[in-house]
Amino acid sequence: MVGMPMGGLGGGAGGTRPGNSQKDKEWLQDHPVSLRRIAELFRPHLRTVIFVMLLIVASSLIGLAQPFIIRELIDVAIPEQNVKLLLALAGGLVLIALVNAVLGVVQTWRATLMGQKVMHRLRTGLFTHLQKQSLGFFTNARSGEVQSRLTNDVGQMQSVITNSATSIASNLTTVVATACAMVAISWQLSLISLVVLPPAIILAKQTAKLRRKITGARQREMSTLTSIIEERLSISGVRLAKVMGTGTLDAEQFTDSSSKLIDLEMRSALAGRWRMAAMSIIFAGVPAILYIVAGLPVTGDGMSIGTLVAFTGLQAGIFRPVMGLMSISIQWVSALALFSRVFEFLDADQALPVPNQPRRLAHDAVRGEVEFKNVDFRYPGARANTLRGINLKLEPGTMTAVVGATGSGKSTLGSLVPRLLDPSSGTVSLDGVELRQVQPQDIADVVSVVAQESYLLHASVRENLLWAAPNADEQQLWNALEAAQIAELIRSLPEGIDTQVGQRGHRFSGGEQQRLAIARTMLRQPKVLVLDEATSALDTVTEALVQQALDELALGRTTLLIAHRLSTVLRADKIVVLDEGQIIESGTFEELVKLDGKFARLVNNSELAQQRS
Repeated sequence: MVGMPMGGLGGGAGGTRPGNSQKDKEWLQDHPVSLRRIAELFRPHLRTVIFVMLLIVASSLIGLAQPFIIRELIDVAIPEQNVKLLLALAGGLVLIALVNAVLGVVQTWRATLMGQKVMHRLRTGLFTHLQKQSLGFFTNARSGEVQSRLTNDVGQMQSVITNSATSIASNLTTVVATACAMVAISWQLSLISLVVLPPAIILAKQTAKLRRKITGARQREMSTLTSIIEERLSISGVRLAKVMGTGTLDAEQFTDSSSKLIDLEMRSALAGRWRMAAMSIIFAGVPAILYIVAGLPVTGDGMSIGTLVAFTGLQAGIFRPVMGLMSISIQWVSALALFSRVFEFLDADQALPVPNQPRRLAHDAVRGEVEFKNVDFRYPGARANTLRGINLKLEPGTMTAVVGATGSGKSTLGSLVPRLLDPSSGTVSLDGVELRQVQPQDIADVVSVVAQESYLLHASVRENLLWAAPNADEQQLWNALEAAQIAELIRSLPEGIDTQVGQRGHRFSGGEQQRLAIARTMLRQPKVLVLDEATSALDTVTEALVQQALDELALGRTTLLIAHRLSTVLRADKIVVLDEGQIIESGTFEELVKLDGKFARLVNNSELAQQRS
């Protein structure tokens, strides 16, 4: 079968998720993202954004009342044995905790709901957009890249929205409010506390940088390990390993990668521990300095115990949000990189655009006339056209076979009928309506393809059939299986039609998979059928069974038969010979044999000559 080196996405699918801040920066240099476009995602949720920000500010301000209450407790209520004030202040501490807890729950609820709605909009928009891409888009995309952006990148954006954004707002509000409260309590002690901030910030940045470097290496090695698992433990991978005898080598590669992960995990766990220990000593030393200052006659004159305790509590609480703000740049770059990667796929041009007002085709009204007019096709990046000047009409209810050497353009021609590709020039029409103008769903409803390699869902036989016709009843399912020459086999299985087909259908043989795919196609009742070398990979006995099923399927339908074995073209009403993308001969079997041209030579050199003699 002729392979289809589809083009589509011009170099846009490179690489996996950036592993660290430096790679995020490099990505953004090549793929800048508009802040206005990101803001547009949140425009429908502007009220929620404002509400969440107000909750954050309120929570921070309410929390700052705690040290002032503690100061009053220590300096006034307890020394004076003022029970009424004591109970009021103690109740105030409990009330602050209660209010902040409620605000925290409401904030998390609204922020998470907003984030989920934004992600839902992005996820569904991206999925729908990707469905409209040509096969070339997915051919050029690296393995797993589409799934990674749709699940991993969008999923990580949820964390950015609901955690990072609210964390930045909360930390900023807390730092400003706490600093003001510290100055209000004692500006002298505030100056002393500020002295330790620079070394703490420097140590924190060095630690973060070291950890990012190790984390990047760990993510890359984890990606390698995951790749080994996916490739070696798939059905095809296990089969290949057993046939090639590479099981020991595969195990050694997995062991080596796993051993590297041990080292990286240890380095990650210990990264910056000495620096963090130094920071802990600095943090512990600040209260000690404050106590000394408060205890000296020169500096501590007039400072109450309550003031010292309240200030110490504020000082201890300001370092965490300060450190959080230090990581804003990293979070910001990572967030922009995530948005950029998703937007890149959303911005990918559709190779198969849909008109604003597409033509609709009613299934029952379609006759099935397909016509190619002056069709040329060239794959992106190719030096020459794969198809050149194709003029061909498929009459309703007839079978047209396309034959030719490998690379002549047979499969490309077949891909134009269900509009898996669009011609570079010229038109392909169905019942006189150009396919570019037809609603894609209508094309799928009336045109079906049976290819050499069938694809079955990892589900039951019933679910695979219902995937094509969700409203089909039990009798219709069995009728399709009967027509596809596989009903008897399905009945003989312990679970019958509810038997699981396995990954990619490996529970069944190649011929059985093909017949199940034919049964599924029958349920769609297509008006136009493309048979793309559907029996070329089968043995003679299996081919005969599949051919029976195909004959039943093609009965009364406009059929384009792409033939690898010339024996399959005997039943065709018309035969077209392709050579280097051009139709060089066309006619009935007998007409082409009498012509004594390319087709006649193909016949004489094939097993068909023996069958006819």
